[in-house]
Amino acid sequence: MTMKSIFRIQYMMLAALLAVGIQFSFVSCSDDPGAENYYTSTKEYAADVLRNNERFSEFRKIVERSHMMELLGTYGNLTLFAPTNEAVQEYLAGRGMTSVDELTLDDCDTITYTHIIDKMAYYTTDFNDGTYQTANLLDRHLTITCDSDTVSVPGEVNIKFFIEKTAEMIVVDDSVANGVVHVMNKVIGTNSSMLPDVIAMDENVSLFYQALVDTHMADSLYKFIDENYSVGTDSVGWDSDRECVHTAVEYDAAAYMEHRYYKFTAFCPTNKVFEEKYGVTDIEGLKTLAASIYDPVYPEDADVADLTSRRNSLNRFVSYHLLDRMGTYYGLTCVDGPDPDGLVRMFNRRKMDISDWYETMLPHSILKCSYPTSVTDLDAVGLYINRRGIMSNPDRRGVKIRGAKVAKASEMPYAQEAANGIYHYIDDILKYDNETQFTVLDERMRIDATTLSPDFMTSGARGHVTATSIKNGKYGKQDMNNRIVRNNKNHCLAFKAGSAKNFYYTDATHVHVRPRYLSFWSYEGDEIIVKGVFDLAMKLPPVPSGEWEVRMFTCVGFPSRGIVQYYLGQKKPGVTEVKSASDIAWVPQGIPFDMRPEGTSNKIGWKSDSQLGDAEQIQAFDKQFHNRGWMKGWASSGNIDENGVNNMSGDGFRDNQRNLRRVIGTFQSDGKTDWYLRFQQKMESANNELNFDALEICPRSVYANPDIPEDKY
Repeated sequence: MTMKSIFRIQYMMLAALLAVGIQFSFVSCSDDPGAENYYTSTKEYAADVLRNNERFSEFRKIVERSHMMELLGTYGNLTLFAPTNEAVQEYLAGRGMTSVDELTLDDCDTITYTHIIDKMAYYTTDFNDGTYQTANLLDRHLTITCDSDTVSVPGEVNIKFFIEKTAEMIVVDDSVANGVVHVMNKVIGTNSSMLPDVIAMDENVSLFYQALVDTHMADSLYKFIDENYSVGTDSVGWDSDRECVHTAVEYDAAAYMEHRYYKFTAFCPTNKVFEEKYGVTDIEGLKTLAASIYDPVYPEDADVADLTSRRNSLNRFVSYHLLDRMGTYYGLTCVDGPDPDGLVRMFNRRKMDISDWYETMLPHSILKCSYPTSVTDLDAVGLYINRRGIMSNPDRRGVKIRGAKVAKASEMPYAQEAANGIYHYIDDILKYDNETQFTVLDERMRIDATTLSPDFMTSGARGHVTATSIKNGKYGKQDMNNRIVRNNKNHCLAFKAGSAKNFYYTDATHVHVRPRYLSFWSYEGDEIIVKGVFDLAMKLPPVPSGEWEVRMFTCVGFPSRGIVQYYLGQKKPGVTEVKSASDIAWVPQGIPFDMRPEGTSNKIGWKSDSQLGDAEQIQAFDKQFHNRGWMKGWASSGNIDENGVNNMSGDGFRDNQRNLRRVIGTFQSDGKTDWYLRFQQKMESANNELNFDALEICPRSVYANPDIPEDKY
């Protein structure tokens, strides 16, 4: 059975696909494209647009053969890219055909699924430069870009919008009862190539591609679907009479993903970068450059000449530019553009750049993605890798390192997406050298829990939004009080044991990722729910050598929370591959933490800054509170209340006594071996949960610095 046949059966049975989140971008192309490009119909469904307009009769035949008209005629929230008859005829001619009847059923499925994004209505005002976070029905991520048209109408500037660089939206933002329709002048290309093959077609990154091939790292980027993954008899949909998962005072409609995919991200320096910044024009020069970076870091491997060895310097160089997850431009941090109603409202960006950290495909290495803002240096705004600073300034410890800037979709000449991943241009190389390890990364890493497994990102669970409309730029709440799945729109993606890389648990432990809401007391608006008589172990992100402290950020004071014991550990002697928690030698950290009682924070001595008085008293309290194993929430981010008002006029999560950081313990990293963390429920009830929101991994140079105390942000 082909992949498209599987999807066809999936949608005939479920009429829905798991949805992912949206992040917004507002750039120069967000100018009004002109009233003549809009038309509005509030009574029709997307299916009615195809049925009632002969302009789409050819595409309608294709959709009908795929049995997808029912989905387009059902109440919901979707995006339809509708090619005109002329576009379909052009597509057919390109394949040597004259009629839609010559298309196979597989062809019709591919075309139809490519042109529909389910569960999310994307308007051009929501997103106009980048890769959609939400995949289409073929599980491919589409890219929208825009360009200024000054030729069609002399003296006027109109904005043109394109999907996959070539298919133009000739009519945009037709609002229908179940979403939005955009009229296309071409059939959107259906790229089924794997990531290395897509990179190979871009002559601007030919040197990096040659290194990919010569090191055989390209071979690692051909994985796509986990053939061993099976849902079995467990539910994969939200149309059932199952009971929802109870969490705190709400209910989550959780369903397992039907397929497990492998996807990758490649950060590719262009040939121009290699030549102009490093004088490198061929593979021999790149080998020399790689050796100059990695031989000082790994002197014991300086003589490893086999390019396919993971200890070879060129292999290390290439591997550090690769992630084993899907990372779109607006998915590598939680920045959703400058929309004042978006996620950026949850952050005080004058005090901390919005950042996330990711393990790379270079063993035991990590990189930082950050999205700074600036009021004085617009060039400083954007997505950076291994940058350090705040806004366009040094950080509080006086460090400023620019890092490598990632190009937006509109700055790349070709479509970036492959069937199993995406690649980005970067304006400098990435180096896991001593400066990166001991200067850039010598800082507190605040790691959102939804980034800790590649599967949370590749599946679309991270960043998932369930609001019925995002046109107001807001992450709205659905009805979370209904106990039956089919009546609860708070859709959450759950993960069976063995389906989330870096996590180890049995079927007795339930894990799902909650959608993003601005009003949650959650970092980056989302969190992981761990429920049952749980016993969850996970691999910690790799960090450079040194002493590090681990903390968990969570929300306490609800009777459904649990009593949790924490452990840290490493592989037992003789274990070559960790397959379960039993492969780790665990050391308990402190006593069990009862998260349930109302007023938990008061019981452990929490005091607000206003109670404490001046800065000296606040600092003294923070120190003794930390020594007892606790920290307040941080002051650089918070939540938005039900009325749309953010709490960043104060100190965000620091002002909320339900938000706590539990200091779990410390570990000594050698930079070459893995450490593991374990959460174990000490209650026998299956109805209690842990809300796993974020981890902090903090170097001793920050948490025990006698000269520059750790800040509250």
